[in-house]
Amino acid sequence: MKKLLRRYTSTAIFLTFLLGSVLYFVGSDDILQLNGLTMGTSYQVQIVDMPGDIEAEDLAVDISGLLRQLDTEIFSTYASNSELSRFNRHGINIPFVASSAMMEVLLMAQEISALSGGAFDVTVGPLVNLWGFGPDLAVFETVPAQSQIDGERARVGFQFLQISPSTQEIWKTRDIYVDLSAIAKGYAVDQLAEYLDQAGVDNYFLEIGGELKIKGLKPGGESWVPAIEAPVEAVSQVYQIFYSRGDNIAIAGSGDYRNYFEEEGLRYSHEIDPRNGRPVTHELAAAYVIDESTARADALATTYMILGPDAAEDLASRQEQAVYFIYKSDGGGFEDYVSAEFNRYLGSDLK
Repeated sequence: MKKLLRRYTSTAIFLTFLLGSVLYFVGSDDILQLNGLTMGTSYQVQIVDMPGDIEAEDLAVDISGLLRQLDTEIFSTYASNSELSRFNRHGINIPFVASSAMMEVLLMAQEISALSGGAFDVTVGPLVNLWGFGPDLAVFETVPAQSQIDGERARVGFQFLQISPSTQEIWKTRDIYVDLSAIAKGYAVDQLAEYLDQAGVDNYFLEIGGELKIKGLKPGGESWVPAIEAPVEAVSQVYQIFYSRGDNIAIAGSGDYRNYFEEEGLRYSHEIDPRNGRPVTHELAAAYVIDESTARADALATTYMILGPDAAEDLASRQEQAVYFIYKSDGGGFEDYVSAEFNRYLGSDLK
């Protein structure tokens, strides 16, 4: 009998994390906090020392509008008239004029696909659906046959997505389906950060669905303190905390420990390797990335989860990437791999 768990996989938890069913803001003498929903998840914005010429109500409206545009007008696969939905319905070998946001995200996605040898692939959707992890939550009775996997793999491949930056056009050379959920939330965080930077905000904490962008310090000159979640199925618990040190950093994570199914004693992760069409089976339970770009950190966290321990460590080392990997060990425990670039954010806070 197949046991299918369809809990949303939260890749990280963060101190002072609050959920809001609608947009609202909380003000204090030190921090302005905005909360709401976007991209099928929640977001929060914390601002320290907001410029005096900006009204909190105006800021809340601008942020809500920006996120609504990025979601429903551009990147959503649920909104039928979004730019991405229209492209997915677009004919083969017919140029499609893309927005600057779409071009930026697709170019970064293609760069990481090439860097990872195809481990990261925004066209993997048909395989995700085949294994029962797609948006329709369809329940199937058994593991797909190899013939089914091969059939869907024919529709998967980042090389079938063509991009022309000079004409701002994109087109597909095969009947592919593009899903940007592994990079779009990170991109939205980056856009929020750019908006606040232009508004003159020097200290903030931004989060959408576990993807972060941090700048400056909290009141009193203290670091922001994100926390990595333990890769367990039980109630969320802190595994490791780290300190922003006042740096301008982006953080994203990915894990396979909640969204999976079991059949005949075998566990099948929701992380599907587009190179062979099957769920990953390695011991890497969670991957966390620090970068300048949240979009890039978002995509790389997924990439490392697909690559597995050795290849992930090799790529991170070659890129001099700040990473924190958590491995499942014998006996039910965990082991860590922490790069030197990430290690500087561990330990006690240094004001």
